[in-house]
Amino acid sequence: MNTTLDTKGHQCPIPVLKARRAIKEVAPGDTLTVLATDPASVIDFKHFCNTTGNELVEWTEDGDVFTYVIRRTA
Repeated sequence: MNTTLDTKGHQCPIPVLKARRAIKEVAPGDTLTVLATDPASVIDFKHFCNTTGNELVEWTEDGDVFTYVIRRTA
């Protein structure tokens, strides 16, 4: 199951803080898709996944919107 979190318009660290809260509601093995517009979020989400042990499955940029797909680990 995939959950989507829209953090567009927020500057870091707000998108990561919201993702940290939201990922707790995602079952292990499922994904959280985060939409963000802050260019610094690329670095922040890579760091978030490295420090939490969750997997950054992919990230894309479409115009000014960054999309991160994060798989929750056990």
